[in-house]
Amino acid sequence: MQQLSRKTSPIKMRNYGRIIQDMIEYACVLEDTEQRNALVEYIAQCMRQKNTVWNKDQESGYARIAEDLERLSDGKIHYVAPQPQEPQPQPVAEPQPQAQPQDQAPAQDQPAQPTPAPKRKKKK
Repeated sequence: MQQLSRKTSPIKMRNYGRIIQDMIEYACVLEDTEQRNALVEYIAQCMRQKNTVWNKDQESGYARIAEDLERLSDGKIHYVAPQPQEPQPQPVAEPQPQAQPQDQAPAQDQPAQPTPAPKRKKKK
């Protein structure tokens, strides 16, 4: 019976796991920069998700992820964290007064009367 080969090297950062470490090693050897950047972005998202699971009480910002990515790749990957954009203020449209038809204008003297509830049919 043939045994499966298994990596026995120690995991550098246990909170991310071996899969993230292997993905970073693969990203370091990729030649295509577009594919590499897409993979690094995906790895950063996975790292941030894992970091929030392990460190619920600490902030898991992109600055920490960028440091960890650089440390895990031995300085081969320099991740630039996306800058949070400030929300642009939306112009508020002023409500337009709705014109009521002349024949259905509410009477100013009498208060509006509630509509009666519909009658129920009795079960036999």
